[in-house]
Amino acid sequence: MIDGGIQGGHRFEKSDEIGSKPVFISVSIPDLRATILHLMGLDHKQWTNPFNGCDFRLTDVSGDVTNPILA
Repeated sequence: MIDGGIQGGHRFEKSDEIGSKPVFISVSIPDLRATILHLMGLDHKQWTNPFNGCDFRLTDVSGDVTNPILA
């Protein structure tokens, strides 16, 4: 994701003393999806998936682009 616009060597999360598990997760899955769609040049609020006659967004209603990790 570095070539796609994410800062290289930038640490955004906190991990335990060994570095094997995250201690505090500040980016939710909808936020991560919104950020990836933004890097691909797509508007995550317009990207919908029809299911049983209803349009559902991939980022749900809470997805926001995580600007601090963008280059």
